Amino acid sequence: MFSEEELLPISGLQHLAFCERQCALIHLERVWEENIFTSEGRILHEKAHTEEVEIRDGIRIARSLPLKSISYGLVGIADVVEFHPTSSREGVVLSGLAGSWLPYPVEYKRGRRKKDSCDKIQLCSQALCLEEMLNVDIPEGALFYGKSRRRLIVPIDKKLRNLTLDFIKKFRNLLAEGVTPKGDYGPKCDSCSLKEICLPQIKKSSSSLSRYLNSFFEEEDC
Repeated sequence: MFSEEELLPISGLQHLAFCERQCALIHLERVWEENIFTSEGRILHEKAHTEEVEIRDGIRIARSLPLKSISYGLVGIADVVEFHPTSSREGVVLSGLAGSWLPYPVEYKRGRRKKDSCDKIQLCSQALCLEEMLNVDIPEGALFYGKSRRRLIVPIDKKLRNLTLDFIKKFRNLLAEGVTPKGDYGPKCDSCSLKEICLPQIKKSSSSLSRYLNSFFEEEDC
């Protein structure tokens, strides 16, 4: 069990799975820079959070749902959690409504489906929180990608759960160690909002941005 002060932001797991250095810059060094990709993503999330539709084809839709898991030490906000009617007794009871309902998390993303699992890990961590909060098993969720305007169905299976637990552990270790990893330039760097701050092309960049900047000024003083 974790205390409130020990809870990790769910979004940080997505940052870590995308790039360990990006995660450290954001969550250790408190660096953030918006670019066209993050702007479009922010607008998409704002739309997901503010649309007034709450019932669609018999599905109950909750937006901006706060999430928390004391067992896994996570906290965050779900873009959308749908509640699908189910004949199974494994669903949850919703106040004022008859029957049983199965929670179905949906995470909104600006771009296209990614080759890595960073978005799936974020979605799975939301499912873990919902399972603990509602005492229910969640077998599936979805990622909605703005470019394709399509959903990717994501099974919340054992493999993804174990991968997510590994990243929760890595994230906690990264914060405890407090060391920003060196840059490692690759194709995905071109879509990163922190590229101009991270300077991944500088292969021998210091492990800490602040340390790197300090060394720069020290050289200037010589």
